[in-house]
Amino acid sequence: MDVSPDLHAHSTASDGVLSPAELMRRASGNGVRVIALTDHDTLEGLAEARAEADRLGMRFVPGVEISVTWGGRTVHIVGLGVDEGCAALQQGLSRLRGFRDSRALEIGRRLERAGVTGIYDRARALSNGRLISRTHFARALVEQGYAENVGDVFRKYLVRGKPGHMAGEWAGLEEAVGWIRDAGGQAVIAHPARYGLTRTRLRRLISDFAEAGGVGMEVVSGSHSRDDMFAMAVHVRDFSLLASAGSDFHDPENSWIELGRLPVLPDGVRPIWHDWDLG
Repeated sequence: MDVSPDLHAHSTASDGVLSPAELMRRASGNGVRVIALTDHDTLEGLAEARAEADRLGMRFVPGVEISVTWGGRTVHIVGLGVDEGCAALQQGLSRLRGFRDSRALEIGRRLERAGVTGIYDRARALSNGRLISRTHFARALVEQGYAENVGDVFRKYLVRGKPGHMAGEWAGLEEAVGWIRDAGGQAVIAHPARYGLTRTRLRRLISDFAEAGGVGMEVVSGSHSRDDMFAMAVHVRDFSLLASAGSDFHDPENSWIELGRLPVLPDGVRPIWHDWDLG
């Protein structure tokens, strides 16, 4: 069976539950032969993932998912094929992780004021002392019985107007794309259908992204419906972008789609891996 590349996945280096090596083994066991590790705002897991992917005979693509503020909301830009030794990328990501640390402390304080005690310490423990994300808070809240599942937590506690919400102070769009380009990578808009943008606003985002030097967009995503996939394919063609595909895998128990189960890209789009040497 020909399994499409999976170019968006997370490990314990950010908010996934599998170590980088475990993630590679699960992907390989499911037939994935080309995979990117794209943890949030960090390159920490790349060396471990690459070593295991090499051992398993997989093609490994070093990546990252960068948090961006655009139009007053948070969007994510994936960098594929990045050089993790690039100083500009390292420095930019370090700044974002600094904000993540302060944000986590403030989310913990806000939830404490709402009557949720000890939640910061538990979220930190779930992160293994690494980057603390809202997903770690969500898992802690589920564990302590405040909600039935992670999605329920976000709706009740972590979105705008709820007690644990804190607005992001992320990279600018041009800035993030610039870091990726400086690192020799290709910039890709992650899961565009998830942002809830009107068609006009989404096309403005895509236009700004392309003007900044971005080259691709996820057409196939674990969080995209079939209709989303075909709608995103139209935008990719209209803006002459490359089409990417990724599961956005975080957790075997709470995943939109399993590794190795991505649908193929729609006809008429050019895959971002078209010119890669996959031999």
